[in-house]
Amino acid sequence: MEFVPGKFNQPECRLDDGRALSDLVDEQNASRAGAPAGNPEMDRLVRTIWRLRQADGCPWDREQTHGSITKNMVEEAYEAVDAIEANDVAHLCEELGDVLEQVLLHAQIAADAGEFTIEDVAHGLNEKLVRRHPHVFGDLAAASDGQAPAGYEEARDGERVLDIWDDVKRLEREARGQLGDAEPGLLDSVPQSLPALMQAQKISKRAAKAGFEWADLASVWDKVAEERAEFEAEEPGTAASREEFGDLLFALVNVARWSGVDAEEALAASNRKFRRRWARMEELARAQGRAVEDLSTAEQNELWDRAKGEEKPAE
Repeated sequence: MEFVPGKFNQPECRLDDGRALSDLVDEQNASRAGAPAGNPEMDRLVRTIWRLRQADGCPWDREQTHGSITKNMVEEAYEAVDAIEANDVAHLCEELGDVLEQVLLHAQIAADAGEFTIEDVAHGLNEKLVRRHPHVFGDLAAASDGQAPAGYEEARDGERVLDIWDDVKRLEREARGQLGDAEPGLLDSVPQSLPALMQAQKISKRAAKAGFEWADLASVWDKVAEERAEFEAEEPGTAASREEFGDLLFALVNVARWSGVDAEEALAASNRKFRRRWARMEELARAQGRAVEDLSTAEQNELWDRAKGEEKPAE
């Protein structure tokens, strides 16, 4: 099996007989009982988005560009996450629809400009999923006299899956170089638009996999102490102080990585906890006929401890 250039020169897996591995995978998937088949509502939705962009469609939709609706993609994704966190299934269904609308609208904008279509999006994603799951589909390649993707036989447990995913991504980067595209740097595929904390996690993880790593967790904590000292040595409010504080946060992200903690999820949970406790403080203050901001610091701390104590059994 080898990587060959697909549309937009993206690597695709081809078996020795020339067939696409993804075609073989789909044949097997489609033969399984209960396999999804026929999605008329999806086709209806694609046509609706297409119609909105027609000359006699919606003026707002016709005016949009990839750039003009960038923030919508981010906002809709976060609203879907909120529904997940709230365990609100009905709301999640609605919000996923809003996320899908953004995907389809971007695809239609691209189709109108002759760039790509929603079919290209689906095809590219399917190729990538097959390529990056050799622990699921590698046996098909081997059974078809093709060379199974490297490492698929090693990934029969969950902990190896992410390592295999990263290994295949590395092979993809190499293949792009072989297909004539400049091989991107290790960190180039980490979106700079990600939230800073999430971005720091991905950057530090990739650098560590390349060997740029501490010997142990104690060494990471030493780095935290070093960065804290450098931050405290700077004049508060200066550019140098901000830079050193960023270095301190980055060091703490590495503590999280070494400890098996997702820093983004951990901070999000702390934010939710603070919101919950603050809302309870406001309730307790209102019961006294007062507002939280009118309380003394000692009184606020008393309400905080009470709110915290009330939820301890649930934690």
